[in-house]
Amino acid sequence: MPDTAANNAVNYPLLARPHIQLHGTVDDMMYARFKTQLAGAPTEGPLIVSITTLGGDPEMGRAMGDDIRLLRDYTGRETLFLGKVAVYSAGATFMSAFPGNSRFLTRGTRLMLHERLMTSTVQLAGPLSTLAGTLKAKLHEIEHSIMIQEEGFRDIVAGSKVSLDELREKATSNWYIEAEEARDLGLVLDVI
Repeated sequence: MPDTAANNAVNYPLLARPHIQLHGTVDDMMYARFKTQLAGAPTEGPLIVSITTLGGDPEMGRAMGDDIRLLRDYTGRETLFLGKVAVYSAGATFMSAFPGNSRFLTRGTRLMLHERLMTSTVQLAGPLSTLAGTLKAKLHEIEHSIMIQEEGFRDIVAGSKVSLDELREKATSNWYIEAEEARDLGLVLDVI
């Protein structure tokens, strides 16, 4: 029996040559490469973006995603996402900027979704009347980080068979999803 994922690639010939190809850690350097490739990409037709990453800075993933969203909103241009090999953490944050019906994975690719991570030490020193403010500031940072995480989670599951509650539950322990499962759950349109 033929491999349907391999044969499926012929249905999406544009995905064979992404205009923007990103790999490595999602960080300032990736964002700079993204902006350079975006500036050099054709201005007509669908824009295809591929990424392979084990993760990185979620804010850089959000920044690249915002650029994609703004491009779509202001030009009406179609944008397609192609995840290759690994789309972990901040890579999935970037993926969430693309509508579910514009997301693709290559066969064998895995997504990894998890909660944002924080490592922090709160140093309490000084007059007692000032210490509550220090703790409140850290609490506000945590609360707003959770709000940002929720926005991304809602975007990832929009239109899929995965509920926000299910993602919240599974994200606490690093949810790895194989390409075919991601397709079956409606997190991506197809596997090529």
